[in-house]
Amino acid sequence: MKGEAWQALTAHAEEARAFSLVELFAQEADRLDRLSLNIGPLHFDFSKTHADARTLALLEKLAADAELDRWRAALFAGHVVNPTENRAATHPAERGVGAEANVAAASDAKARMKALVERVDAGAFGPIRHVLHIGIGGSALGPALLLDALARQNSRHEVEVIANIDGAALEPALKRFNPAETLIVIVSKTFTTTETMTNAEAAIDWMRAAGVADPLTRCVAVTAAPAQARKFGLGQEAILPFAETVGGRYSLWSAVGLPFALSAGWAAFEELLDGAAEMDRHFRDTPLARNAPVLAAMLDVWYATFLKAETRAVFAYDERLRLLPAYLQQLEMESNGKRVTRDGTPVDYATAAITWGGTGTDAQHAVFQLLHQGTHLVPTEFIAVVEPGHSLGGTHHQQLLANCFAQGAALMRGRTFEEALALSNGDTALAAAKQFTGNRPSTTVLLERLSPRALGMLLAFYEHRTFSAAVLLGINAFDQMGVELGKEMAKAMEKLLGGDTSAGAGFDPSTLALMQRAFRG
Repeated sequence: MKGEAWQALTAHAEEARAFSLVELFAQEADRLDRLSLNIGPLHFDFSKTHADARTLALLEKLAADAELDRWRAALFAGHVVNPTENRAATHPAERGVGAEANVAAASDAKARMKALVERVDAGAFGPIRHVLHIGIGGSALGPALLLDALARQNSRHEVEVIANIDGAALEPALKRFNPAETLIVIVSKTFTTTETMTNAEAAIDWMRAAGVADPLTRCVAVTAAPAQARKFGLGQEAILPFAETVGGRYSLWSAVGLPFALSAGWAAFEELLDGAAEMDRHFRDTPLARNAPVLAAMLDVWYATFLKAETRAVFAYDERLRLLPAYLQQLEMESNGKRVTRDGTPVDYATAAITWGGTGTDAQHAVFQLLHQGTHLVPTEFIAVVEPGHSLGGTHHQQLLANCFAQGAALMRGRTFEEALALSNGDTALAAAKQFTGNRPSTTVLLERLSPRALGMLLAFYEHRTFSAAVLLGINAFDQMGVELGKEMAKAMEKLLGGDTSAGAGFDPSTLALMQRAFRG
């Protein structure tokens, strides 16, 4: 893995730590043009980053050493890119881009999904005003993001996405919804996920207690295990399958996106898919140096692995995208939070950065102090939308965008001690507090408007960025063994609570004591 480019980047990192962003702009007259990209309604600005022409050349060499072109081709050809589980990753086929057989299978599944939406509209499930979508992980985060971003107004149904096993998440929806006018959508790849099935059974019991004669006829299953859904008691016509090769955090393009299609209409869902397909084609066909997901991935690896930046902050300057940081946390950290390479060799370098973030301008009054004057190197990403999502006039949106752009400028420029001293009437202690070192990196993604097409492109950009970073690091983006361990331990704990004392062998004294205190007084 650590070839010539890797070694050169390691050495170059020592030099790059002394880079001044302001000086890079002065030294490279074409910097803004080289590090800005326009793709449909999306504009990317990577210019405020610690990467000069040599850095980018070395990162492109790293991509060549890692055979990114070959892995990219394998992804779209439907070949195995998840060696741990010996699987392809066919989420692009859900958008119509990929191997012919995979695209055809996805198209058939979409036709079935569309028919179900039409059946709901026609009253086949009774008069539906409420949709209770039950899933967890990607089965909830993706649909919740779509609904919050694109279906807040003029929604055809009131939709609640429930993920947490905590009854405090489900109960308010059950109190608010009318069981006689509710459709339950149960989303689980295996149809055995403990949290999802427990919540589903509680919702079905709620319907039954309210007098709904046969609650299962008001349920839809979205799963890669249709036999399990039939075993649960659902009819074939109420089961929407998706491919085993579509991972949960990449699944909103499949029938997992059903609540969005129900709420916003089928045309909006198709537009979302079309936008993602545009980004698929850009990623597949564009040379690396002008390829937005690849360029972003190279900079991610540059900061996390070589410049030792442990976190990456993401701030959406649009209230409709408030769920985007949480969505990206799963996409990036579940995909690339790995400690071994594809062949199982332990790594001795940083892989995924810790993704965190929030919504502008709220975050400016909460966490930006650390970004501007803290001691951590935190690459920061801003996402903004040119066209406002409200009708309150231009002042709100003008202030919002001004704050977004000003934060990136301030992070880069900072404030000198001399400038701070002039603002402090000669008080050196106060001047020290008002000084900003600047030279702090950021990138900006600007959308013309928050349409289904633009959001589809944006989310596909992040997917391909994550995959590209994994290839550069030599790791597998598509397995999630770290998620499975916690599930196994929770099941063992349930057995122990059920009286199987042998199940307690794997628990430490602290955990056993906590269980004793919580469950047995």
